[in-house]
Amino acid sequence: MNRDLTQGRITHTMLLFALPMIAGNLLQQAYNVADTLIVGQFLGADALAAVGSAYTLMTFLTSVLLGLCMGSGVLFSICWGQGDQKRLRSCAAAAFLLIGAAALVLNTVVFLAIDPILHFLQAPAAVYGLMREYLWLVFWGIGASFLYNFCASLLRAVGNSAVPLLFLALSAAGNIALDLFFVLRLEWGVQGAAAATALSQWASGLGILVYMRLKFPHLCPSRQEFRWNSRNAHEILRLSSLTCLQQSVMNFGILIVQGRVNSFGPAVMAAFAAAVKIDSFAYMPVQDFGNAFSTFVAQNFGAGKFDRIRKGIQSAVVCSFAFCAAVSAAVCVFARPLMLLFVRPEEMEILVAGVQYLRIEGSFYFAIGTLFLLYGLYRAVSRPGMSVVLTILSLGTRVVLAYALSSIPAVGVAGIWLSVPIGWLIADAVGIFYYQKHKNQLLGNG
Repeated sequence: MNRDLTQGRITHTMLLFALPMIAGNLLQQAYNVADTLIVGQFLGADALAAVGSAYTLMTFLTSVLLGLCMGSGVLFSICWGQGDQKRLRSCAAAAFLLIGAAALVLNTVVFLAIDPILHFLQAPAAVYGLMREYLWLVFWGIGASFLYNFCASLLRAVGNSAVPLLFLALSAAGNIALDLFFVLRLEWGVQGAAAATALSQWASGLGILVYMRLKFPHLCPSRQEFRWNSRNAHEILRLSSLTCLQQSVMNFGILIVQGRVNSFGPAVMAAFAAAVKIDSFAYMPVQDFGNAFSTFVAQNFGAGKFDRIRKGIQSAVVCSFAFCAAVSAAVCVFARPLMLLFVRPEEMEILVAGVQYLRIEGSFYFAIGTLFLLYGLYRAVSRPGMSVVLTILSLGTRVVLAYALSSIPAVGVAGIWLSVPIGWLIADAVGIFYYQKHKNQLLGNG
């Protein structure tokens, strides 16, 4: 179903559109969590550290493609809001060619540079071999990630968030089943976990592409429309390059922090691997709500309905804060039982570090919820550069403080955890100040 976000009750419309996106990414996180849980419980702490650190790298790499798809999705939403399906298909063709080429280049580079990358991440000798085995197989899923995220962005741009959910659910179920079969039955170790991830990604990527061609042909460019259009390419690059830069900067900062975490040894790496999965699972719904809010704003921006955007901002803030308050309480209270899902009770060093991380981050989910709304707003009103500024502020602060605070003996690894919410809060303050100062220019004078 394609949902028109320019009509109807605002909160109701946004939530109905957001819920399939939230459910879909919770499923995605569920199979990431299952991957980590199976590795942690059955392969041990070194394997958990290796897979967790490799996952941070993969998140950075796929964020380049995700950023390009998200930026293109904004343009798709504006075309849909304007009722211009012909230009929508033309833009989709240009975006597919551009992002597909980027995926091919990225995939080639990472295979050639796998060892320099591992040295850059300061992978300890105890986990180096395991990380390399895992990455070599999981890199084969990068092309599939492009296909899925491109098709999902196009469908969500026209208000259809249900179909991406369907294919993500199938992928999640398949990944968990393959994890259990490859790791427990065939005893393939971390290679089994990597193979399960790559195969499930290809199932969802190819599946959604075929389904969209069959069921939504009016959105798919014809062979004749797959031709170069300088105007569309320029517009896609204008929106996508900055969104891509935002996603890349954000995840590159996390990658740099991962290097600092790795310097504390396998136990802290394992704690970080497990806690980050819990953390991502906890705030993922508010991140998806921010993406849904962005589509809502973009469609109404294309339709010129600025008063509806203002009301939508108020509604989105209330919804985001309510969710963050509930999740913060749950994570802080149940931090230890959540960590015990991934590590054995006798692994106390891992457990203590993970619980500390969760309680620090969990206390400030309202800050990252606000940041996701700001990202979505600035993407949708064609100010993606502001999203980049906020990302650089947030991640720059995090990287600097992570190294500075953790080098103080009395603070140690807790300094890495503390740097995260400080970065969120600084970026929030700047983003809100910019909005208050420029809201008449962004959304008219109404």
